[in-house]
Amino acid sequence: MTISVGETLPEASLLQMGANGPESVALGEKVKGRKVVIFGLPGAYTGTCTTAHVPSFIRTRDKFAAKGVDEVICVSVNDPFVMKAWSDATGAAAAGITMLGDADASLTTALGLEFTAPAVGLHSRSKRYALYAEDGVVKQLNLEESPGTCEVSAGETLLGQI
Repeated sequence: MTISVGETLPEASLLQMGANGPESVALGEKVKGRKVVIFGLPGAYTGTCTTAHVPSFIRTRDKFAAKGVDEVICVSVNDPFVMKAWSDATGAAAAGITMLGDADASLTTALGLEFTAPAVGLHSRSKRYALYAEDGVVKQLNLEESPGTCEVSAGETLLGQI
């Protein structure tokens, strides 16, 4: 079942690259007492993810901060090495976006947002979404109908809703 507005984000352990290699990030601790935006997408280096979704949050990062958002987080079912390289390639890190890998898709599955498209080599990936949460409680959730589009899940759309 897909997470809904009013529900609490599930506990999950994600991965990021730190100074000494991969580091575990406890989502519950990261969102506790904070206002966060989390956007999920099918995969690093994929078309719409790279050309539309991440850039929409790079463009809006400062405007989210002006609205009191403490952190903007990108989650993808990828390992932390790929997420770091993709972050560098897109300029996401420089823009202040946190890139976290959901390597085993445990968060994606717990959110009820997983999908598989074997014809294009995508297995256990994330649907495209954007959400806003306060103290771990989902206040806004925007889910795309198709993984190839980035409209309701774009940074500009979510920004206008909070």
